[in-house]
Amino acid sequence: MSRVVSFAGVILAAGESSRMGRDKALLPWPPAAEGQFAKDSFLSAAIRSLSLSTDFVIAVAGQNEAALAPIVYAHGASLVVNPDPSNGQFSSLQIGLREVLSRGRDTAIITLVDRPPANSATVAMLRQAFEETPQNVWALVPEFAGKHGHPFIAGRDLIERFLREPVTSNARDVEHRYQDHMQYSSVDDPNVTLNINTPEDYAALLSK
Repeated sequence: MSRVVSFAGVILAAGESSRMGRDKALLPWPPAAEGQFAKDSFLSAAIRSLSLSTDFVIAVAGQNEAALAPIVYAHGASLVVNPDPSNGQFSSLQIGLREVLSRGRDTAIITLVDRPPANSATVAMLRQAFEETPQNVWALVPEFAGKHGHPFIAGRDLIERFLREPVTSNARDVEHRYQDHMQYSSVDDPNVTLNINTPEDYAALLSK
């Protein structure tokens, strides 16, 4: 029997992208060579990826709010701002999750904007898998080729524990503390484990 939960999407996009040299949220997706046209950016593609499986999508911005806002609103998502992204990614996660709860949802599908977006079918599969888990499962994490990735799904129990942590905490450390409540789901989508930090990482996508 499926559990009854309500889903929101959360995209963490407040980072400075210092190693990339430009905002990763604005990188063309699919990757485009110079002079070619890309349909989406990493941010807009992430919104599309999550929107079919959630009631709404929240993007968490930082000092890049002005650059991200037009993309966020054009694709029907909402924007919240981390006033001090120097506190780290976990602070953005907490801001996004507070917004999820304040808008009456109890489960979040969370991803990072510096990862190529998962296929919408992958997100839908993860949602269904989480709905079919027992109540003692607090989170569902995708797995590809033995590696864990994003987006991951956090239920109400894990969300509340994330929100009790200091702003400087690390999501992975919190998850490891509650390892018995984590479940992993194998997916056929290499995007879930890719992490794009540098121009070389992005260039490598062009060659695939």
